[in-house]
Amino acid sequence: MSDYFASRRVVVTGGAGFLGRYVTEGLRQRGCRHIEIPHIEQYDLVNPAGIERMYEDMRPDVVIHLAAVVGGIGANREKPGEFFYQNLMMGVQLIEQARRRGVEKFVAIGTVCAYPKFTPVPFREEHLWDGYPEETNAPYGLAKKMLLVQSQAYRQQYGFNSIFVLPVNLYGPGDNFDPQTSHVIPALIKKCVDAIEAGDGHITCWGTGAVSREFLYAADAAEGILLATEKYNDAEPVNLGAGREIRIKDLAEKIAQLTGFMGEIRWDPSQPDGQPRRCLDVSRARAYFGFEAKTSFDEGLRQTIDWYRTTVRP
Repeated sequence: MSDYFASRRVVVTGGAGFLGRYVTEGLRQRGCRHIEIPHIEQYDLVNPAGIERMYEDMRPDVVIHLAAVVGGIGANREKPGEFFYQNLMMGVQLIEQARRRGVEKFVAIGTVCAYPKFTPVPFREEHLWDGYPEETNAPYGLAKKMLLVQSQAYRQQYGFNSIFVLPVNLYGPGDNFDPQTSHVIPALIKKCVDAIEAGDGHITCWGTGAVSREFLYAADAAEGILLATEKYNDAEPVNLGAGREIRIKDLAEKIAQLTGFMGEIRWDPSQPDGQPRRCLDVSRARAYFGFEAKTSFDEGLRQTIDWYRTTVRP
C-alpha cells in the first residue's frame, strides 16, 4: 500500500453517507491522517457561500465528491428539477472553487444513469454520448454528466487534475431502506422481510421484472474510487462495476430465497421498469488502476440482509 494519502488533506463530500462511510474507512486504512467531512448542517454545498467557507476551513489537497441528491425511480419521477439543480450546482461550483484555489486533485463521481437509454451491452465509456438517458432519471444523470464535461474542459484550459469515475448501482450494509427514496435491492429486502414479519402471502414489485441491472458492493466501489484517486490522472471517464448483470425478476427471487420469504412475487407493469439493461465494461478500470470487484453477489446480499435485520429491524 502506497503512502499517497499519508500527508494529504482529503475532503470527502458526502463522507457521512452510505458510500462515504466506506470511502472514509478506506482512507483511514491507507494511513490518511487528515480526513475532512463537510456536514450539511454546517456547509450547504448547493450554496456558493457554503462551498467557499468549506474550502477556507478545510483547505484540502484532494477532494472526493460523493455528495448527491439521489433516489430510485419513484424519487426521480417526483423531483426531477430538484435532482438536476442540486446535483449540478454542487458539482460545478465545487470544481470551480477547487480550480481557483489550486486544489491538487478533484475526483468527480458520476452515475450509470448518465448512459443513453439504449446502449450496447456491456456499456463502454466511449458510448456515453450516443443518445439521451432513460427518461425517469435523465435530469439526475445529465447533471452528473456535466461534471465530466467540466473536468475535461478544465484539464484542457487550466491543466486542472479532475478525474471522473462512473459507478454502477451500489448496495451493501448501511444502504438506504426508506421506501420513498431507496433503490431496488434495499426495497426488495425490506418488502420480503416485512412480508415475513407480517405473515403476508405476497409482495408487489414495480415493473415487469424483465429489465437487467448490475450491482457493485459499496466496499468494492470505495476501493475503486480510492485506487483511482491514488493512481489515475487522465481525462477519460472510467466505469466502476462488477461486470455482471442480473434480471430484476431473478434478483427478486434471489432476495426472497436469501431472506426466507416463501410467498408470491407479483409484478405491477403499470409502474416503470427504467433502463432496459445495465452492465458495464470494466476493462478500463482494471487497466488504468488495477481495480476488480472482490465481493461475490450472494455474499454481498447476505451481508446486506443481515445488516438490515440486525441494525434497522432488530
